[in-house]
This record gives sequence, C-alpha cells and structure tokens, in this order.
Amino acid sequence: MALTQALTIGIDIGGTKVAAGVVDPEGNILDRLRRDTPTKDPKETEDAIAETVRDLESRHDVIAVGIGAAGFVDGTRSSVLFAPHLAWRHEPLRDAVERRLGLPVVVENDANAAAWSEWRFGGGQGESHLVCVTLGTGIGGAILNDGALQRGKFGIAGEFGHMQVVPGGHRCECGNRGCWEQYASGNALTREARELALSGSPVAHNLLRAAGGDPRKINGPMVTELAKDGDPVAVELLGLGIGLANLAAALDPGTFVIGGGVSDAGELLLAPAREAFKRTLTGRGFRPEARIVRAVLGPEAGLVGAADLAREEATWLRRVRVKTTAVTAKTAAARSRSTRLERAARKSAGRRTGMHAASPDPDLHHADLNGESDE
Repeated sequence: MALTQALTIGIDIGGTKVAAGVVDPEGNILDRLRRDTPTKDPKETEDAIAETVRDLESRHDVIAVGIGAAGFVDGTRSSVLFAPHLAWRHEPLRDAVERRLGLPVVVENDANAAAWSEWRFGGGQGESHLVCVTLGTGIGGAILNDGALQRGKFGIAGEFGHMQVVPGGHRCECGNRGCWEQYASGNALTREARELALSGSPVAHNLLRAAGGDPRKINGPMVTELAKDGDPVAVELLGLGIGLANLAAALDPGTFVIGGGVSDAGELLLAPAREAFKRTLTGRGFRPEARIVRAVLGPEAGLVGAADLAREEATWLRRVRVKTTAVTAKTAAARSRSTRLERAARKSAGRRTGMHAASPDPDLHHADLNGESDE
C-alpha cells in the first residue's frame, strides 16, 4: 500500500480529555477512543497517549501518529514549550512518544492541526490564503498560505486570542489585560452573561431561567444555545467581527474559517460578525473583503488534522529515505567503479614496468658487452 493511502492515528490533547482516532486519507475517522487527560505529570500524559495508540493499533495497521497539543509547540514540532492546562514545560514530547511506540510521531499545535484539516477537507478547501479562528474556552488560530502552515520563526504564530483589543480591559490568564479572548471566547460569554444576570437587568430573564435562577450556573454553551433559539441578549453577547477586521489588516486572507464550540451558534454568530467586520475593516469600500465561514469538521478537526499531518510527514520521510538510499547506492557504485579502474591502472602500469625490465635498451646492452660506448 502506498503511504499516501495508509492509515494514521490523530490525537487531540486538551485540558480534560485525550481524544484519538484512526483516520484514512480522505479525513474519515474509522475508529476512535477517548480518555481523561492526566494534568499533573507529563509521564502520565505520555502513558495515556501510548495506551490509546496501542489500543487502536491492535485493530488497525497504522504508519504514524499525529498529536495536536493545546500549547506552544517549538519550530521543530518536537517539544511542547508551554501548555496552560497541562504540566508540559519544554517537554520533548515527540521523542518520548516515539521511543514508546516505535512509530513516527508529529507534534503540532491543536489550532494548526484544526486549520490544516479545514483546508484539506472542510470549509477552507481551495483557499490559497486561509486564517482559521477557533472560539472555545479561549481563542486560538492558524495561518495557511499556499497550502503551508505559517508557524513563525519559533513555532508560536497564530495566538490571536492574546492580541490586546481593549487597553486596560479585563485581566487575561496570560497576565495581560484586554486580550481578544476576554471578549469573544466561551469564557467571555460566560463572564458577560453572569454580570448581566447579577445586575438584575430584566433583559437577562432567559439567561437566569436557563440557569435555574443561579447566575453562577450560566456558562458558554448555555448562552450559545439561547442564541440559537433567538434570544436577543445572547445574540448580542456573541462578538467577533472587530477582531477579524484587525486580522485582515495584518494578514489579508481570502477566507476566515471560524471553529470551536462557540461557532455552534452558526449564522447567529457569523452574520453580526460579518457586519462588524465590514464596519471596521481598514480601507472598507476600497478593497476586497474576505469570506467568513463556519468550520465544517467541528470538534474532531484537530484530531483529523493531526493524523493527516502525520501522514504527510511519514510520506516525506519515506521519500527522503528512498532518495538517500538511491544516492548511497549510486555513490557506492561510483566508488566501486573507481576502485576497479584504479586496480586496472595499477595492473597495466605493472605490466609496462615488467616489459621495460625484461627488455633493456639494446644500445646500452651493446655498450656493456664491449666495455665501451658507441661514442
């Protein structure tokens, strides 16, 4: 079987779960498993990854493993520099997992993996300049140009959620204030909705009713569901467009793909986002506007993307090995031919030397016999 048609395993590691699946070259998940994420000890997390892969590998013939990690992945895609919800700090994850499994392993940022899957199989197909924004607990993102992920010099590009859009605004977990994810993520929805309910505003009636009268029980998915049901307050809380306009000014993509749990609100999220995007886009009215579409693959995008990137890596490694083997064989053949030519040259030189020794100059021979020279 050609490597491009082989099966791979994709793993999406978050703060609470390890989701894994066997993925075919068309992006279909053939088998899947889910385990809780050990968050305190890197070794325990590696154990969970290895056990999950071995379980799936016992039922499927796979060639590589891709890991999508929620954190900063270095430029070599081998180490997790920092993961806010896990115990990884400069963790050499790729090498540690490869030693356990004996399979090629690729480590990728989870948002990069999700963006790759949307470009390959989902809402970003055919787009040469794609930006993916994931709205979950926080905000992640990724950039693809001409089919290549743009990871940046150090591998950390795409942390859109930590652009400061409101100077001196809400405190963010990163330590700064006014980060975008404090205003457009699942956590932002929860905070804003709770503050509105606690204020006693009559417009928060539906929010309070959904939470059983307790503002502390209001959460992001609850707001999203109310927005899908048409609640005007919940719809208003879904803010996105200004941040996208800022990204367009910097990156000029042809398409924004919006994923993550908050994107479940669909057009209730995207329609206002498009309007805000148009109102605040730099050069509005004098420049083309990027499309803003919803992600297609949903919560499994990271898993599928990690698996497909692993297939790409395994295929590339195989080509490199084949090419290296061919070059080595060619070099060995050239050396062998050179050795044969050198031996033949020495043998020929030996024959010529032997002929001269056996047949000295006749004139010299005559001089020696007569004890004198011709002169």
